[in-house]
Amino acid sequence: MEEFPAAWWLWIVLGVVLLAAEILTPGGFYIFFFGASAICVGVLKLLGFTQGPVSEGLLFVGLSVAGVAFLRKPLQERFRVAAPDSADVDALVGETAIAVQEIAPGGYGKVELRGSVWNAKNEEDAALGAGERCRVARVDGLTLHVRRG
Repeated sequence: MEEFPAAWWLWIVLGVVLLAAEILTPGGFYIFFFGASAICVGVLKLLGFTQGPVSEGLLFVGLSVAGVAFLRKPLQERFRVAAPDSADVDALVGETAIAVQEIAPGGYGKVELRGSVWNAKNEEDAALGAGERCRVARVDGLTLHVRRG
């Protein structure tokens, strides 16, 4: 006789919580497979295909590891195609940034671009004022070279 006769729903709840955690964190499709596996184990338990807590645990671990090992990379590639690659800093050339502070001519300071603050070098002969718009002329490592514009 089973200790928790209606414990199938606990697997479903665990799966939903893990899927919500995946959505709320920038994890990269790790937690997703644990959540999906927990839901699968819950459904299999509800249908009577599991033999007890040990088999459920082994099934959960096996499905999770297999999902991460075989499905994570294709899933990441599928979603990366749909969204622009944010790691390509050269794509920032030509975009408009806003000076966070005054930047002297040829000097270094901070600009805001895409919601992040970047190091910047003013390539103009005149100072850029705080709040002034500027364009990214080139990228050197993590420093944006900016011009008025």
